[in-house]
Amino acid sequence: MQAEARDVPSDQDLLAFVAAEARLLDELRFEDWLALFTEDGRYWMPLEWGQTDPRLHASLMDEDRLLLQIRVERLKGNRTFSQKPKSRCHHLLQASTVDVRDDANGLYQLYTPFHYVETRLDEQSLYAGWARHTLVLVEGVLKIRLKRVDLVNCDAAFGNIQLFM
Repeated sequence: MQAEARDVPSDQDLLAFVAAEARLLDELRFEDWLALFTEDGRYWMPLEWGQTDPRLHASLMDEDRLLLQIRVERLKGNRTFSQKPKSRCHHLLQASTVDVRDDANGLYQLYTPFHYVETRLDEQSLYAGWARHTLVLVEGVLKIRLKRVDLVNCDAAFGNIQLFM
């Protein structure tokens, strides 16, 4: 899942990281997933097509590490009645591409088209979009600084999205 502690991850390390991140979500291993983020990491889902700033415009989600931690705690809580039974999800990823490789600064950006299904009881929702990961090396280990999820129909009316895409 994570690159070995060394100076430069290979493209295969970067691609494997994205696939392993999706698997953690599909297996509902949210605490392990959260550990992939840097301390200043963000999870952002824009509300508008081509949105460039989460602070000047409303977003479907714009969560820093603290908000992500609160949501992870809620998802595993015994008193979270909206999660009885728990929601489940499945990611179908297309091949990721490495868009930016800055080995000198340990900064990498990847682009991954996806289909995502979230289900609970007899309700099932299908989403399609693109994930953009900004990864950085922290003490030789890959971490997520930003995960941006752009939905094809980002400006549609949505019900509650319970999990992470």
